[in-house]
Amino acid sequence: MSQAKQTPYASLENPFAPQVERTFEVPGQIASEPGPYEEALRAGAALQARPFEAAGVRNVQRQHLKKRMTVWERIKFIADESPTVLYQNWGPNLDGASLVTALIRVSGRDVAIYGHDFTVRAGSMDATNGKKLARLFELAAKRRIPLVGLNDSAGAYIPAGVGGLDGYADAFTALRKISGVVPSIMCMFGFNAGGGSYLPRQGSFLIQPNDTFFGLTGPGVVKSVLGEDVTPDELGGPGVHSQSGVTDFVVPDEVAALRKVRELLKYLPGCNNELAPHQPSSDPVSRKTWDIDILLKKAFNSPTGFNTPIDISVLIQQLCDHGDFLELQSERARNTITALGRMGGHVIGFVANNSAVASGQIDIDAAYKNARFIRFCNLYNIPIIFLEDTTGFLPGKEQESRGIVQAGRAMLDAIVDLRTPRFLVLVRNAFGGAYASYNNYPTGADFVVALPTTRVAVMGPAGVEYVYKDELRKLRSAVPERLAAETRAQESAGLSPAEAEDAARALVDAWVKAEEAALAQRYERELMNPNEALSLGSISQIVMPSELRQVLAEHMDFCLRHYTPAPLASVQREFH
Repeated sequence: MSQAKQTPYASLENPFAPQVERTFEVPGQIASEPGPYEEALRAGAALQARPFEAAGVRNVQRQHLKKRMTVWERIKFIADESPTVLYQNWGPNLDGASLVTALIRVSGRDVAIYGHDFTVRAGSMDATNGKKLARLFELAAKRRIPLVGLNDSAGAYIPAGVGGLDGYADAFTALRKISGVVPSIMCMFGFNAGGGSYLPRQGSFLIQPNDTFFGLTGPGVVKSVLGEDVTPDELGGPGVHSQSGVTDFVVPDEVAALRKVRELLKYLPGCNNELAPHQPSSDPVSRKTWDIDILLKKAFNSPTGFNTPIDISVLIQQLCDHGDFLELQSERARNTITALGRMGGHVIGFVANNSAVASGQIDIDAAYKNARFIRFCNLYNIPIIFLEDTTGFLPGKEQESRGIVQAGRAMLDAIVDLRTPRFLVLVRNAFGGAYASYNNYPTGADFVVALPTTRVAVMGPAGVEYVYKDELRKLRSAVPERLAAETRAQESAGLSPAEAEDAARALVDAWVKAEEAALAQRYERELMNPNEALSLGSISQIVMPSELRQVLAEHMDFCLRHYTPAPLASVQREFH
């Protein structure tokens, strides 16, 4: 019965096919009996083949039945050609065999890669593994090449004792030391816990497929310590980590994760002293961005006018070559968007308020999301274009109690410290502290432009109460007298006292609303527009929506021609 219930497994390879024994003969050599030399070669070939054969057919099939690839299949999928396997130290007890380290080429670029072999000791870590990883990380930094990690590990190898913990400590330390020197991309496969979670989160980006888990501890430990029943998905699944910012990309499966690695690498430099790879484009920088015109026209001419939410990703799409861009942390803090794209072939980072969600207000999650992305671009010489359309920081007790002041400061600090070319586009709303902290000229912007739809001021529409407080006080104090006069007029027209009072109140309320609307229009006309900012030099020029790509791309090309990529060498501030 148990055999009948097993999931059928199919393979194109016959694991029971007879193996052809390898011979060690030199072409053209006179035939001779094999001796000690041939025995040494045979032993060496066995050592070479051992990592590929150590798992055995049963363990490989078990991995496939879990809908997971083996580490060799993952490496083969992501690499252009066969890998150069490094540090082939597989000991007599398979010490070190549960981790593979190699050099590969991806889209013609050299990449250092490691991967846990779950078919050997569940991909667990021992002291040998830690040394292998540390050596690979040091090599990546020395040769200035990106790092990719394929994580599929049960954690430390318990029979190794403290050696497994030492292995993780070696890897933690080495990976931290190359952070900011070379970018790294980590994939999470299977079920990872403990050190198997700490290590990959030290990387620049983390990719997690559905139906995977990683966390500080597993559900069993939570049950035994806290008595809580929780599923792996509820504890450390993609839905949890994508909201907290631990995971940068959520993908359907392993194949999608490996494809995401290849896609992301196209936007990343090899190290911190070079620009990201330039990719010539057939999309002319002079292309008119008419879709931005259409979007803004439909939004602002609608009944809700300038209060209409807009999806800022449409602007990013229009600015990028062929509309292609890669959004990071797309499931977290949707009120802000961080993305990598290209303009004129140059890799550009985008940080944009998204008024389609919560009016684009900056809350704690949005501030930290922005800060982390900005710091990454700063380290790896990636210019940034900020698209501003926000009514400000999100107020309220909940945000204050969670520390929005500190989160906002983290974003502001990252902007002030930014050394790469950086532009600001004022799309619509730019009010108060949000404007003051969002990459303007005083905070170091290289180029600031505004669309004609810009409304920049100390306060939004609520500023009417402060700017025209005398007019409003006079208006409201006149209400009783006007109401009495209007009531008398209605009574004279033949209405009963009660009817006259109701009619008078409706007329006076309409008059008050009309006068307040007139003041609001005056406020927008006099203060909530780009005129004053333009006259003060706070912005460089007004740009038509259809010309935005050309203006930004041409000026960015100028800035990058005069920018020398180099490691960050400025004073390191106390907070980050």
